[in-house]
Amino acid sequence: MTKELIHPGHGRLAHAPADHPPVPRKKIGVLLANLGTPDNYDYWSMRRYLNEFLSDKRVIDYPRYLWQPLLQLVILTKRPFTSGANYKSIWNHEANESPLMTITKAQTAKIAAAAQAAWGDEVIVDFCMRYGNPSTKSVVDRLVEQGCEKILFFPLYPQYAGPTSATANDQFFRALMDIKRQPAVRIAPEYVDRPSYIDALAKSVERFYPTPDQKPDVLVASYHGMPKRYLMEGDPYHCQCAKTTRLLRERLGWAKDDIHTTFQSVFGREEWLRPYTVEHVAELAKQGKKNIAVISPAFSADCIETLEEINGEIREAFEHAGGESFTYIPCLNDDDAHITALMEVISENLMGWIK
Repeated sequence: MTKELIHPGHGRLAHAPADHPPVPRKKIGVLLANLGTPDNYDYWSMRRYLNEFLSDKRVIDYPRYLWQPLLQLVILTKRPFTSGANYKSIWNHEANESPLMTITKAQTAKIAAAAQAAWGDEVIVDFCMRYGNPSTKSVVDRLVEQGCEKILFFPLYPQYAGPTSATANDQFFRALMDIKRQPAVRIAPEYVDRPSYIDALAKSVERFYPTPDQKPDVLVASYHGMPKRYLMEGDPYHCQCAKTTRLLRERLGWAKDDIHTTFQSVFGREEWLRPYTVEHVAELAKQGKKNIAVISPAFSADCIETLEEINGEIREAFEHAGGESFTYIPCLNDDDAHITALMEVISENLMGWIK
């Protein structure tokens, strides 16, 4: 005997056997991906998070037999304490989560609302973290269970880099390896030169400096660093960071010397992309640039590197060298102009999948 199956939230199967399980209605998933966050700032939460992060070959590509003993026996015995204290200083205690988690949830909620307005229930928007929770695999599984036969994976990095965009993509494809009926997938590209993204950055600067005569002596565009060797091996990140700075300067109408590109978060003894932000701001102060601002165009959401490192170590380096006024311009976060730029990327990459 056969029958038609009708199930809330599920599709209709004509002439299906009576014992056929309900089939989810076909949906399209949009999966936003960010770097990650520890579950808490205690020692073991930090150790688990740092172990996953620093064991990633995209992040640290040294031979495993050399790196893992150093990581497990030295770095992970000490760094969870210092990193945990840094996270504690910026932690969202009310929600008991990191600021990155709070902001990513807010971004997802706004994008989901925009998707609902544009496409109704046909598109499901969710988010995952490359390291920590919610894991990429858990969210991919959830989207598939909800009937997503197509998934657009969107790493939230304006500029492409192996240790960010590529490793997020790697983890997404690993998650697909365990699925019997894999969905069709697309990867959203970086949006380094998208006019709406550049305009959103410019507007964030203009909120602090609405007229040309109010601008700082120097605006420092501080990007997350990476070993210089990666650039020589073909990673486009350095060039894309320089392009973002140039486009931002042109959009603001400022002179070339008004905005400097620098790189932060240097780790280990290997030479990284230069100039280093912490050294550069101190040098600016010594040169008489007493009023500077710092913006972080590579981060889609404020996190430990912006809220603690820039407002802590980098600010202190500037003030210790004689600087007087230091302004940190927050990341775009869930600002409406940022959400508009992200929705443009999503809409373009859903073409052919949805009307």
